[in-house]
Formats: sequence, structure tokens, C-alpha cells
Amino acid sequence: MTNFFKRALKKFNKLSIDQIRDLIQEMSSENELLQIVLNSMTDGIMVSDINNKLVYYNKQSERLLPFLFSDPYDAIIWDIIDDNEIATFIEKTLLNAEKVSEEEFTIKYRGITRTLWLDVMPVVREGSIQGSLFHISDITERKKRDGRLRRAENLASLTTLAAGVAHEIKNPLGSISIHIQLMQKSLKRDKLIKEDTAGKYLEILNEEVERLNNIIVDFLFAVRPMNPTMKKSDINKVLTDLLNFVKFELEEASVTIECDFQSDLPKLEIDEKYIKQAILNIIKNSVAAMPDGGVMSFRTVVDEKFIHIYISDTGTGISEENMSKIFEPYFTTKQFGSGLGLTVVYKIIKEHGGDIILESVENQGTTFTINLPVPQTDKRLLDWKGDKQ
Repeated sequence: MTNFFKRALKKFNKLSIDQIRDLIQEMSSENELLQIVLNSMTDGIMVSDINNKLVYYNKQSERLLPFLFSDPYDAIIWDIIDDNEIATFIEKTLLNAEKVSEEEFTIKYRGITRTLWLDVMPVVREGSIQGSLFHISDITERKKRDGRLRRAENLASLTTLAAGVAHEIKNPLGSISIHIQLMQKSLKRDKLIKEDTAGKYLEILNEEVERLNNIIVDFLFAVRPMNPTMKKSDINKVLTDLLNFVKFELEEASVTIECDFQSDLPKLEIDEKYIKQAILNIIKNSVAAMPDGGVMSFRTVVDEKFIHIYISDTGTGISEENMSKIFEPYFTTKQFGSGLGLTVVYKIIKEHGGDIILESVENQGTTFTINLPVPQTDKRLLDWKGDKQ
């Protein structure tokens, strides 16, 4: 309500009939304008009161969601939605006093299949919660566009990977070819091959075949779709278990571990197997960057949206020239290595809806920051500190 109406209401008893009529007309015009604006939105808006009864909805919310009643006002909000998944979600969210952002639903309504995002947030007045606001977004076209973009990116990545595989395969194939020719020459010249000579050639052939197999295994992992099995996990425990597993290997490499884990972190929806693999790949890179030993530190911190995992080493660091290439397939600064280790890390973190950031200074060390999203349902409405309105 504008300051003008607030001041007018304070003097209501002193207003004439004509002034009251003008005031009502002014309020009606302002309310009509607000209704036009809300009904012109491409997103749906619904508002419930403190008792979870519907007190307002705009036209777009009715177009996006199936309502059970033609006049849903004053009904419990989850009772008016003709979709069991959405209705159950709204009931659970409100009864548990949760704040939720971008919860995704697929719904078929009026013959059209749509993908919707639903936000639930508190309606606050003078510091206290008066009800809930529901924001419904139709992201169907965005999902299609993102899908097309992902397919284009996957095709480009596959092309790069295929070129990398072709390049990597040439070396062991060349070595195999050379040693087979040497064996053929020996047979042609001497009609036989000495046992120790044959053993040496066969050993090299076995090594090159194993190398080819590793190239193919790494390639298949990099290109195959991942099917992670997500479950709620304590990331601190995941890190502790992994570090206990590699403890002796790190001790052999003269690498000291330092840990600083924030307590009472919310649980994450992750596939522990894949997350451990990603972090293990980072550990292996860090150990390789500290040939004379050093220190690796692990730290976890949470904010409103993400748990941040910081993994730092005191190794040789990465040159500025190579920083932008470090996650690219088949890029490696090692003499031996597939060049897919950090590509796999990037893929796993992205598959979990997260992000990974690299910071490095040559001859000082490197820090990988993994950002994994906190499930939105872990946030409570009652803990929300709103501004007074």
C-alpha cells in the first residue's frame, strides 16, 4: 500500500463522501493495474496464508498447473492441485517449513507435456512469516535448448576424444609393428629365435597391448553416459574414508596430509564411488607434482548453496599457458599418462550438478575447488531472516 493511501486511511473519519469515493476509485485503479501486471506475467504466482489456504493466484499459474476447482480460493493449497507429485511436494514443503528453489517437475496438462520449476519462499511482514509464495516457471523450451547444446558439446568432445585416441594408439601400434618385424627378420635369417630374445620381444608386446587396453578403457569411461546412483552422503566421511585408503601410498611419497573439515555439514546427494574417483584422480595429480614430497591440505566449507571442497598441494604448480587446457581430453604434461584423469574429474563433478575451479602458481602449488550443490530442501523457512516490509 502506498504512503498516500496509508495517510488517507489515518484521516478516514474526516473525509467527505466525495473524498472517500475518490479514494476507493484510486485504490481500485491501483489494484486493477496490479492485477493486469500479475496476469501478464509468463510465470505463475500463487500465495497462501499462514494456514496454507490459497489467497491469490494469477492466470498463468492456472494455465501451468491443473486446478481441481474452478474457484480454489480459501482451500488448502495442496488440495487444489490435480497432480499427486506436485501436491505431495507442496504439502511436505509447507508442513516442514522448508524453502525450496527450482524444484523440477514434468507434467502433462491439457495435452501438453511441460517441465516446470517450482520455488517456495516465505511471505514476510515486519519480520514474521505471514504465508508462502509459489513461483512457477515453464522451462520446457529452456530444457530443449540445453539438450541441443549438450548434444552439440558432446559431439565436439567426442570428436576431440576420438582424435586423441587415434594419436595415442599410434605409438603402441608402431612399437608392436616394429617388434613383430624384428621377430620376422630373426626367423627369416636364423630360422629360429633364441628364448631370451623371444622373451624380450614378447614382454614388450605384452606391455604395448596392456597400454592399448588402458587407452581404450579410459576412452570408454570418458564417452559413456554415467549412471550415478545418488544417495545422501556425508562428504566429510567420504573424504576421510578415501584418505585412509591412500594414506600409506602418500606416506611412501613423503606427502603429509592436513585436514580442516567444517562440522555439521548438510548431506549431499552424490554417488560416493564417482566422487571418490574424482578426488583420487586429483590426489594422483598432486602427488605427481610433488616428486620430492610435500603437503596436501583438504578443507570443507558450506554456504547457502554449495559445499566447497578445497584440495591444495605444495607442488610444482601449473603454468599460466596450460591453465586453460588442464581439463581438456588427452592434455598432459606427464611423460606417461592418458591425459584423461582431469577430464574424468570434470565430467563427474558436472554430472553431480557441481563445478570445479583451478588456481595455481608455478613453483608454489595448486588448489582445486569443488563446489557441490546443497539440496534445496535442507533449508528451513523458519531460519529465514527477511527484511521488514
